[in-house]
Amino acid sequence: MSHAIVQKKTACNRDCPDACGIVATIENGRIVRIGGDPDHPVTQGFLCKRTSRFLKRQYDPNRIIDPMIRVNGQWQKSNWDEALDLVASRMNSIRETLGPAAIMHYRCGGSLGIMKATSDYFFQEFGPCTIKSGDICAGAGDEAQLLDFGFADSNDFFDLLNSKTIFLWGKNPFISQVHLLPILKKAKAQGAKIINIDPVRHRGADFSHDYLQVAPGGDAALALGMVRWLAEHQALDSDASNYCDNHTEFLDLAYSKSLSDWAKLAGISLSDLTCVAESYSQGPTSLLLGWGMQRRANGAAAIRTLDALASVAGNVGVSGGGVYFYFARKSAFDLDFVDDSLAPRRIPEPVLGKGLESACDPPVEMVWVTAANPVAMLPDSKRIQRELQKRFVVVCDSFMTDTAECADVFLPTTTLLEDNDLIGAYGHHYITESQPVVEPAGQSRTDYEILSLLAPRVGVGHPFDQDTEYWKRRLTRSLSEKGITLDSIREEIQSKGAVLNPVAPRVVFEDRKFPTTTGKVNLITEFTPLPSNNDVAKYPLRLTAISTENSQSSQWEPGAQVGLAELTIHPSAANGHAEGNTVTIESPLDSLQVKLKFDARQRSDIALMPKGGWLSKDRCANILIEAELTDAGEGACYYDTGIRIVE
Repeated sequence: MSHAIVQKKTACNRDCPDACGIVATIENGRIVRIGGDPDHPVTQGFLCKRTSRFLKRQYDPNRIIDPMIRVNGQWQKSNWDEALDLVASRMNSIRETLGPAAIMHYRCGGSLGIMKATSDYFFQEFGPCTIKSGDICAGAGDEAQLLDFGFADSNDFFDLLNSKTIFLWGKNPFISQVHLLPILKKAKAQGAKIINIDPVRHRGADFSHDYLQVAPGGDAALALGMVRWLAEHQALDSDASNYCDNHTEFLDLAYSKSLSDWAKLAGISLSDLTCVAESYSQGPTSLLLGWGMQRRANGAAAIRTLDALASVAGNVGVSGGGVYFYFARKSAFDLDFVDDSLAPRRIPEPVLGKGLESACDPPVEMVWVTAANPVAMLPDSKRIQRELQKRFVVVCDSFMTDTAECADVFLPTTTLLEDNDLIGAYGHHYITESQPVVEPAGQSRTDYEILSLLAPRVGVGHPFDQDTEYWKRRLTRSLSEKGITLDSIREEIQSKGAVLNPVAPRVVFEDRKFPTTTGKVNLITEFTPLPSNNDVAKYPLRLTAISTENSQSSQWEPGAQVGLAELTIHPSAANGHAEGNTVTIESPLDSLQVKLKFDARQRSDIALMPKGGWLSKDRCANILIEAELTDAGEGACYYDTGIRIVE
């Protein structure tokens, strides 16, 4: 018996900064192994723990590979004609009676493929329809950098090797960006000093030369204290006032409190503040920012103070310096066909439940969900569940998620190993292509293929009558001016694993010219620290649901969500309970049963839970979190919620 064994390249499209190149080994039409592409400059031949185990998810018997329709409350297997005829009938009826604003298209980051923008265009052409605004992942931070610099981007990934000091500020590369580790190790070997600042103690602390366990929400205070120390020690850039607006006002803000007061607000000692400020002065220094600190009510302000710190210290626009928050992953692609300004209504993503509840004139009668699981991933999960259950809901997914359980129609999508797309990363400047390494399972279709089947049923024409190849060439149209074609991209992927974005800078803002109104950095001038908790006496623990190596947001391995979720706390916060006990935790919004786990390295005012737990598994931390918006960017305030152990 012969065995046909081949290897094919593709790319990971899940919500992760690395966007890894993947090499899949296929035997007789079945994937038997996946590994990191050794040719990819960033992937370097290895995958994260989550993706390396993806075949369990690929071949999970619970994966849904046929369209499903809910009949009398029960799911029934269907086919594409029946399912899409039902969906089209409802969409056409709603558009005719209430107008397209009564239909909401909700797309999030379950897949970061650039082709997913065609779903935005589809509902724009059909309607335009109601869409979401803001962003639960990085909304506040993105807006902060737009306000400060006029554009959110970072120096070249490998420019970190030119840094003398590197701050991992609220960032755990062992979980959130594992392909950063080889660069950090090399920089460290070359003599760079690594500083870790985080309220949560993790492996990044042990890897670093110094670790500072700042108070939750204390990042801005620490940054302002550092600015004052640098100013007092003549360690700021003497030229900064020439490329920074509000220079005097920002320094006045830093001087508005003493170093001791800033240290107290940051939850650290004065000596620790002094030490970390002195380390920062030994530049060029890079700030590598995580996404947690901007998921607070004053999250944008926190990022802005760090942008300002780097700017006035002369660490913006220089090799080895900078503020690494985001890489402009879409900048290589032509997306001008999408125009969000045409939408008749926007509902901020973090308050989706409240938005659906209050929407009127017209009310939202239908929701189409793409690349998302909002019931599990958004604050105030139970409200979202209730609101979706009142409406006609279509979900495109591969599994029966919390959100899919609210739907009337389930449309099966391809996995990352079956997808057909282009990928840009938000953790480096390399672009690549995902190509199906096996045929889609069952009746599964890509998101674009689903829309192309739906289009003629709802009166949407060209270019949804075109194939995926047409769209890939359209998306890369602007690259042709740089001498790069889709064909040349494919050739380079085969030989080098990925293509460096030709419009990405090696050093962002190297000329110290910024795309702001004045051409200068717009420094923050006001900052009001938030209280440590709305009611510390009643709710003494700050709930912090963070990423783990066991799931990609709410995408878990088969069988991973068994039993109660763990709540990790300092032993002194247990109120007499023993490790392993089952307890109920309570916020002002709701309560949840969890299993206690102790970690004496953590702060006594923090309670850790895994991110992405499902409501249906009684593991969803987001049922405890109130739906509120950050100070800018319409981000979600995930980490301001106080909880207590009640039994």
